[in-house]
Amino acid sequence: MEISNPMVSVIIPSYNCDVYILETVTSVLNQSYKDIELIVVDDGSTDRTREIVASFGAPVRLVTQDNARVCAARNRGISEAVGQYICLMDHDDYWFPHKLEQQVALLQAHPEAGVVYSAFILWDADANGRYPEPASFDLAEFSDGIDPDLSGWIYHQFLLDCWLLTSTGMFRREVFERCGNFDINLPYSEDWDLWLRISRKYQFLKQQKPSTLYRQHPHQGNRVVRMFDYRTELLIKASQVWGLCSVDGRCVKRGEFNKKIASYHADFAYHQLKAGNCSVAARSLAKAWSKNPAAMKYMVQLVAALAGWRPKW
Repeated sequence: MEISNPMVSVIIPSYNCDVYILETVTSVLNQSYKDIELIVVDDGSTDRTREIVASFGAPVRLVTQDNARVCAARNRGISEAVGQYICLMDHDDYWFPHKLEQQVALLQAHPEAGVVYSAFILWDADANGRYPEPASFDLAEFSDGIDPDLSGWIYHQFLLDCWLLTSTGMFRREVFERCGNFDINLPYSEDWDLWLRISRKYQFLKQQKPSTLYRQHPHQGNRVVRMFDYRTELLIKASQVWGLCSVDGRCVKRGEFNKKIASYHADFAYHQLKAGNCSVAARSLAKAWSKNPAAMKYMVQLVAALAGWRPKW
């Protein structure tokens, strides 16, 4: 049954995900909280994804568009949504049954927060490509409550890592109206970019207990080797625009920030070396060493890379 004025809008951008989309959509429809609308924005799939989504009928609203990548699909879903709260779920992940119920309660109890998100569990397949049944995960092993270190004004924390997995979040509608949507010009770290913007204006709440299974497979976008280091450029730009401190005065130290940037430069370099892009890798290792001169390993690796070294992992 469709709900005319749902409290929660769930948006799933999909693209050629016929292997996983059935399980993902089912996990949304099986939520204990029912005051929802589910919008699947298919971004030009050429497999059976649209057919599978359409087979659910009225409980799922299928919106189709030509391929414009995930940011455009998410933004289209946000524009179509009518709920007071918005969730963005990736097409291959899975929600535990009480995810929405718990997060609605938290946002209603904490009007100061614009976003609630949670821990997640990496969902790995076995040697035969089979994933463990979601019911096999014992959530009682995880603590209840809110993680104080990653809650509140946490812009400074987002300068170190992208703590919010998109599928785990719930956002007040006003967050997007005030902070904007996903940047369609970013093919990577587009979520991190938005979280940084939101964290300048809103507090976050992090649940310690996982709400989501984060499926791991070879076709994930974060496994693509890209020629531009979007991650470090994003963080350096944010630090230049907003500094290193959150609204409440909590800060990351400059030395800690530089060490993290150096590690990201080095990580980018290692992937470039594996792909055979030696000159790109060398420039990134040089940047890593400039950000953290005390870490002589970066200089050693730079010299080794120029001599033909390749990482084994």
